[in-house]
Amino acid sequence: MVALANYKYKDVIHRCFRCGYCKFPGDWSDVTNCPAYGRYRLESFSSGGRLWLIRAWVNGEIQWSPHLAKIVYACVACNNCVEKCPLPFHEDIVHMIIAARNEMVELGLLPKEVKTYLHNVQQHGNPYGLPAKRRAEWMEGLDLDPFQGQAYLYYVGCEGSYDTRARQAARAVATQLKAAGVSFGVLGNAETADGNDVEMLGEEGLAELLVTRNIAAFNDRGVRKIIVLSPHSYNAMKQLYPRFGGRFEIFHYTQILPRLLAGRKIQGSLEGATKVTFHDPCLLGRWNREYTAPRKLLTAIDGVELVEMPRNRKSALCCGGGAGNYLTDFLGGSEESPARMRVREAHGTGAAVLAVACPNCLTMLEDAVKVEGLEGQLAVRDIAELMGP
Repeated sequence: MVALANYKYKDVIHRCFRCGYCKFPGDWSDVTNCPAYGRYRLESFSSGGRLWLIRAWVNGEIQWSPHLAKIVYACVACNNCVEKCPLPFHEDIVHMIIAARNEMVELGLLPKEVKTYLHNVQQHGNPYGLPAKRRAEWMEGLDLDPFQGQAYLYYVGCEGSYDTRARQAARAVATQLKAAGVSFGVLGNAETADGNDVEMLGEEGLAELLVTRNIAAFNDRGVRKIIVLSPHSYNAMKQLYPRFGGRFEIFHYTQILPRLLAGRKIQGSLEGATKVTFHDPCLLGRWNREYTAPRKLLTAIDGVELVEMPRNRKSALCCGGGAGNYLTDFLGGSEESPARMRVREAHGTGAAVLAVACPNCLTMLEDAVKVEGLEGQLAVRDIAELMGP
């Protein structure tokens, strides 16, 4: 067995002694707030167990295996472990896991689902493997202008461009921006992947290529301010792009609409008062500390009565779709998949609507509602879809 001399956290990873705090939410109400641990209930799938296995692999004590790769890639980078770990190195926990993926990428030791995801992004600019010429189909009939120096670029991302359900959210946001009188343009078929999940899957070279291409495209067009549909894009452009010289003002749409509609009660698409609960996206919440804007927008919508799930804000249970898992799906196939646990929690509040602000969460949770047999009892809607025309 051979040790991995280049693993960047080799001198830190041993500090994890598997105390188990990484599995809990902030209020200590459950032990399943790590999505992978909640799904498999095996210590090896918790953050602490995963770090011990990575350390053993890095030190040459165990060999790589497909099962080890599955454990490493079952982490959805939700950052719950970062929130709960009491030790000084807690900010690096997810980065330690991503660094192990970097090594697997370099060695060509990837699960086939990850290989397919990365191949599709490299070849087609999106993880679905669909042609770039179909990227603008989401906006058909909306009469949107290409970006030509408007105040904002509206960046939709891969899910909003290609996923059938997420396209509806992308259209709803565009409709609301137009109704609010926002000066914005779109890139249409000239868009490409934002690089966020590629970086989290460990393909640093491809992530850098995507990021630098996007920065160049934005700079060439004079883009200064960007409104994004997805928290994944928000995180990439806030955290990753500045490393490569990309410095833009980035807004998630839930941050910009309350400013534009300040003081006004927003017409809702709901009939009468309706209980709505909100699912915090990990990359907007735990990664970027934005918990207020989506709630501010929600509560301004006529007819919305907001009720919180027991696990909310920094303690929210991830839907399980992060780090590419909305396609690679290492956590599905069980009643204990995080998306199914989350919709049961939402249903338990008595809410009729589960509101989201992320296209990945939208598709993950809507599919879970169907599998749980909750159609007709719990509707999953993007916040923009709850706003009236």
